[in-house]
Amino acid sequence: MATTNDLKNGMVLKIDGHLWTVVEFQHVKPGKGPAFVRTKLKNVTTGKTVDKTFNAGVKVETANVDRRTMQYLYNDGSNFVFMDPDTYDQVEVTPEIVGDASNYMLENQDVLVARHEGTPLFIELPASVVLEITYTEPGLQGDRSTGGTKPATLETGASIQVPLFLESGTKVKVDTRDGSYLGRVN
Repeated sequence: MATTNDLKNGMVLKIDGHLWTVVEFQHVKPGKGPAFVRTKLKNVTTGKTVDKTFNAGVKVETANVDRRTMQYLYNDGSNFVFMDPDTYDQVEVTPEIVGDASNYMLENQDVLVARHEGTPLFIELPASVVLEITYTEPGLQGDRSTGGTKPATLETGASIQVPLFLESGTKVKVDTRDGSYLGRVN
């Protein structure tokens, strides 16, 4: 158990039998009346986001979530397999839990796997990853870095928008949160 004063981003709460991750929180002390905490919570299993307000100092139940750095090994066709580098235990995670993270994961890459009572809840990737462009249309004469964008396919199979001057075989840095192009890597 914790109080609303202990809330942090990323903390997992157990409310009405469901697990919720704290996305944002704000302590509010109005001029009149008691203080309260305004939060934005995301359901761990469904991904639904809700706003919830707690009175300041109220006790909330926290869930025991084990976050471990694991190595992504391979996709066996139906599940993604991760390995704990310390114990060599392998964990299978369903595609529903991995979600869009699969667009930016390469084999042997380290990711954060969050588990509650042995059940995988979600996967956290680094904020950005370096991936190679496997296919993109060639740029035309006169294309400049300040110009438009074109679609490019990455080595993971994901498609992103890149500047016109980039070619196949170029390594690029990609934001894993929204799939945006961050820059070229030498």
